[in-house]
Amino acid sequence: MIDITYKVVTHAKFFLAVKMAGEIIVDALPYIDQGYDEPGVREAAFAMVEEECRRYRPTKNYLEHLPPLNVSSFETPMIHNEFERLQNRLPMDTLSMKRYELPPPPSGKLNEVGAWLECVDNSQAQLEHQAVRILNLQLMLEYCCPAWQRYLQTLTELEKNASKKLADLRQQLQEVNWQRKSLQTKGGEELKNLEAKWVALVSHNYEIEQACCMAEEYLIQLKQNPLLHQNPQQDDN
Repeated sequence: MIDITYKVVTHAKFFLAVKMAGEIIVDALPYIDQGYDEPGVREAAFAMVEEECRRYRPTKNYLEHLPPLNVSSFETPMIHNEFERLQNRLPMDTLSMKRYELPPPPSGKLNEVGAWLECVDNSQAQLEHQAVRILNLQLMLEYCCPAWQRYLQTLTELEKNASKKLADLRQQLQEVNWQRKSLQTKGGEELKNLEAKWVALVSHNYEIEQACCMAEEYLIQLKQNPLLHQNPQQDDN
């Protein structure tokens, strides 16, 4: 289990280093390698990674090549003012309804023509606003349904195109996975054959080494006891 755990961590380090270097080199065969699903392997690998992360101390800032962060680059004046209001904990301004009201002139200006003219202008502005709203409603009743149908048709076409692209990507992904699995299966068989040959060669070398050791021991015995070198047939004669 320790070997499998070490291999998992080694692969993680290797892929991180390769990614930082901008290269793509795969040294793992997930369709061939075994032992990763054994109990305790995942926990042991995470423990080793956490231990290394705890001991790792970066020597320099890896973000120093980036420009300083500007958090207010997307703020409009309205958002900036609202942030200031929230920071100062001020209440939100209530919605003004004055433009929708038709107040008469103040009691002190009831006899002034200018005050009544301002009220008339205000009423005309509000009537024009209501007329524009009625016009918008009429245009909506006349053109809204065809425009909405066209929008739905365009949305449906976009959905079909996106679904087709997604199906093509999934098909390509499946083909890549099948090719990877086929290559790894062939590579796994070749690795197994090479491993069997390696085991046979190691066993043969071990047998040769054992025979050499026996020969060396026999030679040492001959040096210690020269009588063992005599031919048994000569002793019989």
